[in-house]
Amino acid sequence: MRAVLFIAGWSFVVLGFIGAFLPVLPTTPFLILAAACFARSSPRFEKWLLDHPRFGPVLREWREKGAIPLKAKYMALAGSSLGFLVFMMTSDPGPLTIAAVAALMLGGILFVFTRPTA
Repeated sequence: MRAVLFIAGWSFVVLGFIGAFLPVLPTTPFLILAAACFARSSPRFEKWLLDHPRFGPVLREWREKGAIPLKAKYMALAGSSLGFLVFMMTSDPGPLTIAAVAALMLGGILFVFTRPTA
């Protein structure tokens, strides 16, 4: 099980770092998942992630307080809005699909904005 968690942790790290450069792919949720996987598989890489100069403070705030920085909240809102706009412009969804996608994105945004602000 440790090997599976270790591989999952690195997969989440890769997705998180890709997300740092792509506006639609989130970074922080993937790194939170990576830290959780490393906590159970590799204390060395968990420490590396929590001590990372750019991402470590956000991960520690989440772990200690469940808090999300205001900038990250606004970026999540912008990314979700952009994602919904691209979805609407590049597909021909029916009303039920539009409602389902909108509900999922709104649920995610509501979750983010109801967390404490770091």
